[in-house]
Amino acid sequence: MLQPLLRAALLINFKNMETKMRGADIVIRSLIAEQAELIFGYPGGAIMPVYDALYDYQDQIKHVLTRHEQGAIHAAQGYARISGKVGVCLATSGPGATNLITGLADAQIDSTPLVCITGQVAAHLLGTDAFQETDVMGISMPATKWNFQVRRAADIAPAIAKGFFIARSGRPGSVLIDITKNAQVELDEFNYQPCQEFRSYKTHYPIADTSILQAATLLNQAERPYLLFGQGVILGKAEAELKFFLDKSGIPAASTLLGSGALSQEHPNYVGKLGMHGNYAPNLLTNQCDVLLAVGMRFDDRVTGDLSRYAKQAKVIHLELDPSEINKNVKADVAVLGDCKESLAKLTEAIAAKKHEAWMAKFRALEQQENEAVVQHDLMPTKAGLTMGEAIHHINRYKADDAVLVTDVGQHQMIAWRYFNYKKSRTQVTSGGLGTMGFALPAALGAQLHDYSRQVICVVGDGGIQMTIQELGTIMQTKAPVKIVLLNNNYLGMVRQWQQMFFDKRYSFTELDNPDFIMLAEAYGIKAKKVSDRADLAEAVEDMFIHDGPFFLEVVVEKEDNVFPMIATGCSVEEVRLN
Repeated sequence: MLQPLLRAALLINFKNMETKMRGADIVIRSLIAEQAELIFGYPGGAIMPVYDALYDYQDQIKHVLTRHEQGAIHAAQGYARISGKVGVCLATSGPGATNLITGLADAQIDSTPLVCITGQVAAHLLGTDAFQETDVMGISMPATKWNFQVRRAADIAPAIAKGFFIARSGRPGSVLIDITKNAQVELDEFNYQPCQEFRSYKTHYPIADTSILQAATLLNQAERPYLLFGQGVILGKAEAELKFFLDKSGIPAASTLLGSGALSQEHPNYVGKLGMHGNYAPNLLTNQCDVLLAVGMRFDDRVTGDLSRYAKQAKVIHLELDPSEINKNVKADVAVLGDCKESLAKLTEAIAAKKHEAWMAKFRALEQQENEAVVQHDLMPTKAGLTMGEAIHHINRYKADDAVLVTDVGQHQMIAWRYFNYKKSRTQVTSGGLGTMGFALPAALGAQLHDYSRQVICVVGDGGIQMTIQELGTIMQTKAPVKIVLLNNNYLGMVRQWQQMFFDKRYSFTELDNPDFIMLAEAYGIKAKKVSDRADLAEAVEDMFIHDGPFFLEVVVEKEDNVFPMIATGCSVEEVRLN
């Protein structure tokens, strides 16, 4: 018979065991507490306890098995960009974790909220070069907003709560949480508490009324004011505020690549797209405005061209949430630090209602020049070969207003961006700052899985699609009705264009011998069609949209077509070329 004290101790121990759970279960329950409805991943040894726990929670959280960890993180990015929620992915240690690095860097520079959870070898093996051990903390640090290694089960829930808060607050970004295997199997209490703030991390800046007054004074005095808007408008949910501001101010407005969709292209103040392959007028007239108002954009080099010759004649007003972006590239005469939803509303109240008809007319005149020199030839060509532009033209005919365009990187990206008709917010998904080939196919999958009823159109080149083409298998398994449009020119097109223009047509390793893409798509059970004749294009695009499931449309385009307008590297925005 057990002694009373020993018996009491055993009872207490059993009671504690009943209230405790594995660290792996804490991981999943913390994700559920953060309302993570969809996660992407790929299992392996060091993350296996988490996957074992996931087996018991399939009714509360959905997991999508991608075919590669890079596919998982790009899918999480696509999901985050369209849903506005935090994207989540799982990977094992070593190569599983390192395969996430490109996606982490991509999400960080494009301000996409991500939480990536990686397994790690047991704590006592750290630093021993154990199987599939790598210093994922050191590797991921420059590619993340925050990273953290968990070595005890008790620290799992607080780390995940903090990670989600950091990922989605302020300027969003990527977070990596590395959890050792011993922490995943240890027992501990489920101690999850949402994170709302912590010392030294500031997410909100009160709008300075003096800055608003200074900005309003400059705008009220301006004869040629000009507004540039970026993704910050979308992230700040300030689309309505931007529209109200433009309605009152009468100021012409142009979009960055990632800002596309924040303002309908049908708005009377919308004048086009900025950047290396943006529109003619928005680039050229940057150096003719007298006040330049930048809203939620970071003045990256693709927008500014040669900084020493960028808008030197203008007073610059910068509305920006991230203090590190103010005066980083372009010095602001007036900086308005804070959420642009709030600052735009205050600025709208402070400015006088105006029209700038003569100034707007300059944009429209240059727009007409571009239409005659470039657009008509792209959208309605008379030459024998198909163009990328006419494929996008037909897509516009059949797409819904809220259809999502997902693009890879290269010529097709710029053409699709130039000619896709953006009418609503969160309809643009692409790799902006990092320029990641292979991004589009898994990102389109993630966007589609957020909403099966919404049109998701993946426009991709023959180079980029072959970097992550295995994710056709994930599309097959999930039955995600993604519409894949492959614009095939048998080249790494953008590199070839530069080789043609600046390297005397020395096409060094840019021509591709491609597989039979239709056979590949069909091997994955995806309905596919190939078009090389203009007479068949419109019907093929219509068939793609009518089809109920995923569809793979290959459009064979001219091999040596180029994208214009263009601002060459090192040139000023006023040196934009039409040919």
